[in-house]
Formats: sequence, C-alpha cells, structure tokens
Amino acid sequence: MIGKNIMATHRQSKRIWNGIRKFVAILSAVALWLAADGTLTAQAQGFNPLNWFQQMFQPPPSPGYGYGQWPRYRPARPHPPVEKVQTKPAVPPTFFVAVMGDSLGQLLAQGLTESLSDRPEVGVLRQAREDSGLVRDDFYDWTKAAHDLITSGQKINVAVMLIGSNDHQPLRDTDGTYQDPGSPKWNDLYAARVDAISAMFRDAKIPLLWVGLPIMKSDRLSSEMVALNDVYREHATKNGATYIDIWDAFGDDKGQFSPFGPDVNGQVVRLRSLDGIHFTRAGALKLASFVAPDIRQILDSGKLQGDAALAKIETTNPAGTNAPASAAVAPPVKPPIGPVLPLTGPALAPGGQLATPAAADAGAAQNLIEQTFAAGKPPAAKPGRADDFSWPPKQ
Repeated sequence: MIGKNIMATHRQSKRIWNGIRKFVAILSAVALWLAADGTLTAQAQGFNPLNWFQQMFQPPPSPGYGYGQWPRYRPARPHPPVEKVQTKPAVPPTFFVAVMGDSLGQLLAQGLTESLSDRPEVGVLRQAREDSGLVRDDFYDWTKAAHDLITSGQKINVAVMLIGSNDHQPLRDTDGTYQDPGSPKWNDLYAARVDAISAMFRDAKIPLLWVGLPIMKSDRLSSEMVALNDVYREHATKNGATYIDIWDAFGDDKGQFSPFGPDVNGQVVRLRSLDGIHFTRAGALKLASFVAPDIRQILDSGKLQGDAALAKIETTNPAGTNAPASAAVAPPVKPPIGPVLPLTGPALAPGGQLATPAAADAGAAQNLIEQTFAAGKPPAAKPGRADDFSWPPKQ
C-alpha cells in the first residue's frame, strides 16, 4: 500500500515538471521568434528565459522607504560647482605683547591670544613659566629672565606680568632664609624684586601691565594674595607700571570666592578650576578682558601718533621735494584718555561751589525765591505768557 502511494506521488511530480519544461520551452520559442522578427531586438539581447520567468513571480518594489527595505534607485543629482574661496593672506604680527608669570600667567596668555584674535597685527609672546615665582630664584630667576628678554633683540611693545600664586613660601637670599611670608624682612626682599623687574621695563620704555592675583578658594591663601597685591600695587606703579585689579571680578556679590560667574557674554559659567586657583577657558578669557583694553589703547595711541607724524612730514615736505615747510602745522594728537581727577581732591572752584550766580541778578533771584516759597505769592505774569489771564490780552 505504501509503495503504491510513493509511486503515485512520483508520477504526479513527474507530470508537473514535464508541464513546467513545456511552458519554458514555449516561452523560449516565442522569445526566439520575436528576436528573429526584429521587432524587439534591443530587449532580446542577453535574454535569459529562466531569469525572466523568476522575475514574473517577484512582488513589485515597495515605494518609499520602510523598515528592512532598500530605497529605490534614484539617479544622483549633479552637484553645483564648488567656488574657490580666496583666503586673505596672513598678516605678520608687528605689535608684540610679552606675557610673563607663573601658571596663571600662562592662562592669561591663552586668553589674550583669543581675545586679541581680531587684531592680526598683535602677536602674543608666551614667556610664562609654570611653578615659578619671585621667591624661588634658584628655580627660576625672573629678574634675570626679564633682563634677558629686554636685551634679546625681540621687539616688545607691551609687557604683562601675572605672578605670585607660588610665592607663599620661605624666601632665601645671600643673607639667609626668611620663613614667614608677610614678615617685614620678607616683604622688603620681595618688594625689591618687584622694583627691579618693573624698573627694567621703565628704563627700556616698554609699558608694563602688572595684573593682580585673583581671590582663591582657600581663605588662608586668599589673605596671602591680598598682601602680595598690596606690594604689586605700591611698588610696580612706583616704577611706572600699570596695576590691574581683578579681585572683585572673580568673587560673588558678598566678596567671597565663587567658581561660577558671568563670562564675557554675561552667561553664568564655571570660571575657576576644581583646585580653586586656576581658571577654566571661559575664566581665562574673562581674565584677558581686563588686560586687553589697555593693550588696545597702547596699540591705537601708537598708530595715532604715527599717523600724526606722517601727516606732519607730508605737510612740511610735500611730495618728497625740497620745497619750504608750510606754515600749516598738524594739530596735536588728542590723548586716548584725559587726566585722572580724584573725586576727593580739593575743590577747584572758589569756596567749593560748582556755580556762582551772576552779580546783577543775585538780588532779583533772591526776591523771587522769597516771594514764591516764603510768602506764597505767585510771580507776576508777563504779557503774552501762558499764566497771563488779563483781558483783553496785552500785546
């Protein structure tokens, strides 16, 4: 019984395959006839009946994109021609700013490089040295380094100093070691080194910007930084340097240390690193914002003076000839800022009055005040004024 069923199934499968072969043979014959007839020659080239038969039973491609589907082929659009952007040639720096100091000075140099990026003629010389200070001259002698920098032949238009974060330690000299920072002898020796460095730049006629130390996370360290800032303020300015105070800029509204604060754009961000001493990138850029205006002022004032000198030369000797000097003289250059006038200084007006009444009208004005405010009588109306209610109106 089982053998009969197997034989019947075999005969049935054989009949199905025979039918498929006949169908494929018919299709092949039709394709060959069409190719011989020449009506569909292009379509018949490379024709494979088996592939054509398989394609008949494949579902049409799904339009669009779906999960697990490949996108339909779309011819690539031609890209527009790329225009070559002509970059401006780099301007070589002609105005050099030498930044000295410790690791805080290094961060200041980074901030100044970014802050002054709009002035390509300014070059920032990074002369700061990590772990250095004015105390350990056996590790790095800043007095000698300043002298070598000035006499090296490198053009320096402005010098900037930010140092002192490593100077809360004993100070040594040829006479001995002084253990207590802030003691009278320690302060005298430390101030002498500030005097020596600032005097070198004064004698070399190089403007020196001495930046004060910021508030620190440690209260003890902050108190030591305050004492150092007092030395910088007194002795650096005594030798012609400009002292820049940044203490309040990195504290909160109560004068306490805060790692966060407004940046140069007014957004509250983190300005100080986790150690409570150094600056973040935003903090370094804010630190530079207190120094960059002085550098820009020196740069612009130098250009104004140069333009005025050139105008005077052209006026006295036009077109490079030997003509006699003209009587017209170039006006003096207006300084960038005026003289500093203290608010607590002596009064310049006689008796300290801002204004004095005219002598001719003093009596009349006093009578008008007494009549209006003491006696309560309104002032007499003038003809034609808004408070003149006489009728008919007076001309």
